[in-house]
Amino acid sequence: MNKYTGIIGFSSFLIMLTTFSIESAYAQEADLRYGTGVPAAVRIINDRGLRYLTNTQMNDGSWSGSGSGPGVTGICVMALMASGEDPDFGPYATNIRKALRNIIINQDAKTGYIGGHWGGHGSMYQHGFALLALSEAYGAVSERLLWEGSDAPPERRRTLGEALELAVRSSLTAQKKNPWGAWRYSPESQDADTTVAGTVLMGLLGARNAGIEIPNEAVDKAVSFFQTHTMQDGSVTYQMTSSHGGGLTRSAIGVLIYAIAKRKDTPEYKAASEFIKRRMDHRGTGHPFYNLYYMAQALFQSDFEAWNAWNQRTIERLQQMQAEDGSFASSHGRAYGTGMAILALALNYRLLPIYER
Repeated sequence: MNKYTGIIGFSSFLIMLTTFSIESAYAQEADLRYGTGVPAAVRIINDRGLRYLTNTQMNDGSWSGSGSGPGVTGICVMALMASGEDPDFGPYATNIRKALRNIIINQDAKTGYIGGHWGGHGSMYQHGFALLALSEAYGAVSERLLWEGSDAPPERRRTLGEALELAVRSSLTAQKKNPWGAWRYSPESQDADTTVAGTVLMGLLGARNAGIEIPNEAVDKAVSFFQTHTMQDGSVTYQMTSSHGGGLTRSAIGVLIYAIAKRKDTPEYKAASEFIKRRMDHRGTGHPFYNLYYMAQALFQSDFEAWNAWNQRTIERLQQMQAEDGSFASSHGRAYGTGMAILALALNYRLLPIYER
């Protein structure tokens, strides 16, 4: 072999090595974005849970339970869509349409508020989850098929786009009235807390992701509210004057808000990310499914390896918690518990737009 042959051989090796590195990097990015295959245990939990939801949906499209309302219906809609079945012609298409119609019928035609109660409160919680469900369904569910077969009077019918625009307007109007630039239980509330605010803001960010115009000022105000409530150690308080300390779930909400709002460069995001990572083996006490729902998304957005480890433990935990009928019991009813459990595992599928990283 002469020196030229050696040079050519070495150059070919470098090209091959560079190509392999680029392909490996691309494969890693593709794995992160789309997943490498859904574990069988996740599919089993998901399928059993969806079977429970489809078997217990009421004729009006909603679900019963102590926490029932348009927000819980929205959670179930997202659960039915999360595994990628065709929302128009797949096995859950009729259930999805019925649920979306129920949300729209429960929306105030003038204000856009999607009411309901949560734990005895007239609740922006319900509004926020319903708003997020509308944003995830918008563009994915056929407007032409939405009201097919419905006996709802024409004046109660709206397109998904119209309902979404109305719900966004209601959220923004409530924020403008609020001295904190955030939200609490009612559209008229003059105080705010980080759990309700996180729910509504995620709905608005989902709507923005779906192409609805959301003023930057509105997002900035809400994010600023979270920054004010994020402590140096990364914990997030409930309210500034509250005796509630910094909770793990609220910090997870904060991480998710900063990530989806594209504020990963802030010290608050970095502190909250470290806070939840250090405590990711802690279990939520009062509201375990609420904790799982937000921890899944926050860890996925902030540390993929940490999410992988947490996800495996969560799969094992949910396997033990799932009832024979496929449901998950919760203080807000089985539909809520089942929907949230399914969504806590939805990042294994990575198909809902709001879950994109």
